[in-house]
Amino acid sequence: MRLVITRPAGDAASWVSALEAAGHEAWVLPLIDIAPVADPQAVQQAWAQWPDFHAVMFVSAQAVRYFFDSQPVALRADACQAMHSDGASGPRCWATGPGTRKALLSAGVPAACIDSPPEHEAQFDSEALWRVVASQVQALTPLDSGEPRQGLTSGQGAASAGASAQPAVLIVRGSDEGASAAQAKSGSGRDWLTQQLQACGVTVAWVAAYARSAPVWTPAQRQQATQAATDGSVWCFSSSQAVTHLQQLLPAQNWATARCIATHARIAQTAESLGFGEIHTARPLVADVVASLESLA
Repeated sequence: MRLVITRPAGDAASWVSALEAAGHEAWVLPLIDIAPVADPQAVQQAWAQWPDFHAVMFVSAQAVRYFFDSQPVALRADACQAMHSDGASGPRCWATGPGTRKALLSAGVPAACIDSPPEHEAQFDSEALWRVVASQVQALTPLDSGEPRQGLTSGQGAASAGASAQPAVLIVRGSDEGASAAQAKSGSGRDWLTQQLQACGVTVAWVAAYARSAPVWTPAQRQQATQAATDGSVWCFSSSQAVTHLQQLLPAQNWATARCIATHARIAQTAESLGFGEIHTARPLVADVVASLESLA
């Protein structure tokens, strides 16, 4: 069977290898382009305040790679020293899934400093991460009133995190091309996690480590995508934004006979709104997606 991989180009190779090893064909049609942010000042500022955060939450493996690639050379020794193998000092590093955890390990973060959902979780998202970190967060600032303390509301909030007496959590994410500051922070999972943190009296700051945009397809890629919409290929979506970009790239395409695997229920809903006729869900692990693909044979 053929799976259409829509992940960013830099993430596709391992999926292609795994699919081919399992005897399946893979087409790579990236639906999100990833690039460094145009102005790295906010990321540099976040690195300067690294010791001030209780935790740094990374929304994806891309967030890890671009954030650590932007680490100032002068701070590398200090940051590494702060992350002792016993996890006793320096910020915790939070990951919503195994791919992000693997990226943190590859970046040199000790396993003892990483919090992420166990691999047996039914889904990898902010809710699953919260079940892991809730107790450590709630132990930080017992509330002395029924009113939640408000965290930072600026997308550049990392600039002020160190000045707050409250514990602070930094969320490292991507930004969309042309997005406003408010849009740069948004996202259903991140909004939900932010609400939980602020209700516990934690200051939340955000920084964009990379920029997302719709890809520019070649005529050959456009032809492949049009063919895959009707020939029985199975599309794999790991982002709702990827589905949105597909609609922008092929606005006249009828998807009624198309099939897809979505790696989260929210992504499945977006695919349904586009008109995909057959939608399945699987965890965002190669083995799970392959198993789902083979169940469709």
